[in-house]
Amino acid sequence: MRKQLLVAGLTGLMITGSAFSSPPGSINKKKQKKVTERSTPQQDKAAQWADSVFQSLTPDERIAQLILIRAHSNLGQDHINAVVQDIRQNKVGGVIFFQGGPVRQANLTNYYQSISKVPLMVAIDGEWGLGMRLDSVISLPRNMMIGAVQDTALAYEAGRIIGEQCRRIGIHLDFAPDIDVNNNPNNPVINDRSFGENKYQVARMGVATIRGMQDAGIMACAKHFPGHGDTNVDSHFDLPSINKTREQLDSLELYPFREAIAAGVGSVMIAHLNIPAIDKRPNTPTSISYNAVTKLLKNELGYKGLIVTDALEMKGIAKFYTKGQESLQSLLAGNDLMILPSTSAGSVAAIRKAIKNGKISQEEVDSRVKKVLRAKYDLGLWQPQHIDTNNLTEDINAKTDSLRRRIAEKAITVVRNDKNLIPFSPAMTQQKLAVIAVGADGTNTFVETVKANKPGTDVFLFTSRQSVEQIAPIVSRIQRDYKAVIISLHDFSRRPSNNFGLSMAERLIIRQLQTEMPSATVVFGNPYALQYFCDARNIVAAYEDDSTTQRVAADLLFGKIGASGKLPVTVCPGFPSGSGVTYEVNQYTTLPSATAQEAGVNEASLLRLDGLANDMINRGAAPGCAIVAMKNGRMVYNRCFGHYEYNKEEPVSPQAIYDLASVTKICATTLAVMRLYDEGKLKLDATLGDYLPLVQGTDKAPLKIRDILLHQAGLVPYIPFYKETLYPSSYPDTLLYRPEPDDTHMIRVADRMYMRDTYTDTMWRRILDSRIVPHQGYVYSDLDYIFLGKIVEQLTGKKLNVYVQDAFYTPLGLATTGFLPRTRFDLTRLVPTEREYSFRGQLLRGDVHDPGAAMFGGVAGHAGLFSNAHDLGVIMQMLLNQGSFNGVQYLKPETVKLFTAYNSHISRRGLGFDKPEKDNYARREAYPAKSATAAAFGHTGFTGTCVWADPSSNLVFIFLSNRVYPNGGANTKLSALRTREKMLDVVYESFAN
Repeated sequence: MRKQLLVAGLTGLMITGSAFSSPPGSINKKKQKKVTERSTPQQDKAAQWADSVFQSLTPDERIAQLILIRAHSNLGQDHINAVVQDIRQNKVGGVIFFQGGPVRQANLTNYYQSISKVPLMVAIDGEWGLGMRLDSVISLPRNMMIGAVQDTALAYEAGRIIGEQCRRIGIHLDFAPDIDVNNNPNNPVINDRSFGENKYQVARMGVATIRGMQDAGIMACAKHFPGHGDTNVDSHFDLPSINKTREQLDSLELYPFREAIAAGVGSVMIAHLNIPAIDKRPNTPTSISYNAVTKLLKNELGYKGLIVTDALEMKGIAKFYTKGQESLQSLLAGNDLMILPSTSAGSVAAIRKAIKNGKISQEEVDSRVKKVLRAKYDLGLWQPQHIDTNNLTEDINAKTDSLRRRIAEKAITVVRNDKNLIPFSPAMTQQKLAVIAVGADGTNTFVETVKANKPGTDVFLFTSRQSVEQIAPIVSRIQRDYKAVIISLHDFSRRPSNNFGLSMAERLIIRQLQTEMPSATVVFGNPYALQYFCDARNIVAAYEDDSTTQRVAADLLFGKIGASGKLPVTVCPGFPSGSGVTYEVNQYTTLPSATAQEAGVNEASLLRLDGLANDMINRGAAPGCAIVAMKNGRMVYNRCFGHYEYNKEEPVSPQAIYDLASVTKICATTLAVMRLYDEGKLKLDATLGDYLPLVQGTDKAPLKIRDILLHQAGLVPYIPFYKETLYPSSYPDTLLYRPEPDDTHMIRVADRMYMRDTYTDTMWRRILDSRIVPHQGYVYSDLDYIFLGKIVEQLTGKKLNVYVQDAFYTPLGLATTGFLPRTRFDLTRLVPTEREYSFRGQLLRGDVHDPGAAMFGGVAGHAGLFSNAHDLGVIMQMLLNQGSFNGVQYLKPETVKLFTAYNSHISRRGLGFDKPEKDNYARREAYPAKSATAAAFGHTGFTGTCVWADPSSNLVFIFLSNRVYPNGGANTKLSALRTREKMLDVVYESFAN
């Protein structure tokens, strides 16, 4: 219902002629032309609605639809009264929100909509998300950082999240992205708001962002036409001039706008610029230039969407026109929306007078009004608008942290790496290191992460308030006591004036340390500041100065992640745009290893695992596998066998990522439940109804959390959701599934297979309607964990995948563990699972094998997790350490003990965890191995996986395979051969000798 209220009626912003069906970052000009020229029922409905609203308005009210006014949620009642007066008396077309808070803004939006004669178009200038304007909202990185990323998929995802944030809070139009080509490093207003100086990269990232925003259901805005990147004057304070020829503008500044128009951008913002090559009249900003707006943008470039002025209160135009004349001049130039004029009433009066005097025809003004009204229809404003404020801030922030981490990982740029110092070698990390945080007033995440990676590292701070005279003692001590130094630069200005606010002392101490001893420098902020350190032998551009970027930068130095970013701008003659040393690393966290002799392990006995693995492959039980065995916290066995497929083209390596199937239950959902139990947010004897509103009033509400964890709540084992979505011919229903995502089909089920969003409601109805068998005892059920995953999301305000990533996988330094691996890795890393014919009709590679989890979008409490063997070893070792790893306590020891112990008198289960059979010693075929003790805990997965840990022997065993390849569950040889059980017995026996 919430989604329908906010964006109902949005069908790809047909006013602009875009279906938004191409992949992120692609530009399909032929398809775009066809859509623009085609008349659709939706366009007819939009026209009918626009006409009916138009007829209900007075002439002055019609003109007012072209005006958007300023609104804040932090300026008090007098400001609110002024906005209310403009809405009630002047009937303005919309509001543009600036500073404030999410709930305050939502409440004001609801109120403003309720008093407006015509639904308001609500806009915001949120280039890096709502965090740019609203308190308590986490910002996404600025465009300059995204411009350092080489993959448009992350730009698309950033746009999508921005769009989802806006949609959630009732915003229809975001004045983003900035697609200016910033080819002037001294630009005081654009600078790091740009994707960079390379027009192709700017266009690629800009188009991907636009697609993401508009796929999420809001209108994007390409700005600042015809290009604000080569200026050294801020148009907020004066009128900048660009003295380029028309040919130069065509070859550079206009390129991203052409691509954005071809991609179907919903609106374009006109800058306040003086460009003689376009309009020679003095004091004529492009925003009021008929040559710029109508002749160039409309006629020559063929743009049909909404054209928006930059803020008319800016001095670039306000120094020449006020009292509503700025709005009139903008309208005469060809603009559709006049934003932030000096006066709404004065603007309407000026335009009305111009119509009367014949400066502009009534027909032309009316056509602009109807164009705006049609856009309102396409944005869903034809039906009531209401924002639900429950969990509003949590919903807005739900996906931000995870994306910020992934952007940082792909953007951070190793600009120079003399003698491959980065990442630090083991020899380097064994030396005595210092870290000096220049510009920092105290310790920060970067410093703490460096210390966590290299215990014993000493920290120095050098603030911007310290003098040149204080440099020598610090440098002398660092040179005397340390073999190398890590230099980090923080808290400098984003703007180029006054040397980015960097003091002479800050620049001198950095250069002296770089020159006189081995060093690695990380610059946190605007990359143009690297110009002061062009001679540095080892330097990293980090782009932002937040905790996420700081943590990622430290991980890069210590080899936990590779480097793939490229400079989006030229910072020195030796560091041009596109510079960047790239390399890959295998893992984030490196588990300590040991030889068999060091670990006290019988090596000859342990090598029997090789024979079991090769026998399994030779018998066709699985095409390959990865195995990890650990003793006393140290890895003693880490080997891979076979291939991804039986064609033997891709060998299994330690970097291979497998579908874990039901191992998801303990390595994702149960971990999350344990954390919530630790925090007192979840109680084992509470019920589903206590946490999930959707189950209230059903027979699922009384089910206890403890019973669900133990698989003894009476739920059915599973529901084959996919079967009722197939035609009798077993072909997927073409109404439910589409080959490309669109406004109503956004759930990826497999390659070229996107499910209608609303079908998840049907799936939940099937779950709620499923039967319960009271007192049926232990019945292993996927539904138990689908419910638990939903509880995690309800209590945390985050999607399950985001929560476990933030709470466990990222802090643990796991390179591969997570959901939705296709968004994070090349297919070469992802092991194919099955060549499925019964549902999706394709080879499943990186899409979750479990059909139900796939239909939930790849994230579910019972399945969907992927990982390599190494990272699973970290998780199991953390649990073996009673919730601790590398000095960080992730779970309370008593919680780990409780959940991993036997907890049922009718089964072998722990709380979430599988356990050995209680009478294992008496069984002919013991589970999970005859040597497993009562303390052991773990889980297996349908795809051919298992993870086990045993505190009594201090061992960890990981086995990953794709035994379901190529024909699903029909291949039962892995179970028949008891390969996993035999391997675990070998591990026990080897460790006992």
